[in-house]
Amino acid sequence: MEAYLAQSDIINHHHPAIQAKAAALRIDNDNEQTAKNCFEFVRDTIKHSWDYRLGPVTCIASDVLEHGTGYCYAKSHLLVALLRANAIPAALCYQRLILDETQQPVSFCLHGLTAVWLDHDGWYRIDPRGNKPGVDAQFCPPVEQLAFPTVTGGEYDLPQRHAEPLPEVVKVLTRYRTVEEVYHNLPDITQTGC
Repeated sequence: MEAYLAQSDIINHHHPAIQAKAAALRIDNDNEQTAKNCFEFVRDTIKHSWDYRLGPVTCIASDVLEHGTGYCYAKSHLLVALLRANAIPAALCYQRLILDETQQPVSFCLHGLTAVWLDHDGWYRIDPRGNKPGVDAQFCPPVEQLAFPTVTGGEYDLPQRHAEPLPEVVKVLTRYRTVEEVYHNLPDITQTGC
């Protein structure tokens, strides 16, 4: 579990702002409620960059918190940092989803999720991307209620849990300067080699 509690350049949970927000969301002796508080804070307070067409493009957890915006990947980075700051093991995971089914060939992209270790349920996946009409991600263990089901051919859940973001995700979030550029260059499974 050490890897899922570790500090890094992206998951920088020792940052004072993250420590302060994590403490504000903490419920002593109740990791599950603390995890739910962290999840709901990121889901409901941090705006999804593409939904709101809101910059800047963020990647590092503390930047996501500071600017209040991020793509699903960046929101997951912040959620993992808040969980780890509360000594709750957390990992990054991904789905492969259809980006545009009207395009031929159909285009796909990775979607970022978070997995949290809950004492009664083990690893439990949650999706902090932000709700909107047709998207209703919830924290209701042991049942997963993610933003997007993988129902169409070519869509699937990647089974791996990662202590750090995939390099291809970091590359997209640090290479492109606008939310539009990121959207047109979202990483796909074929680019990650997972």
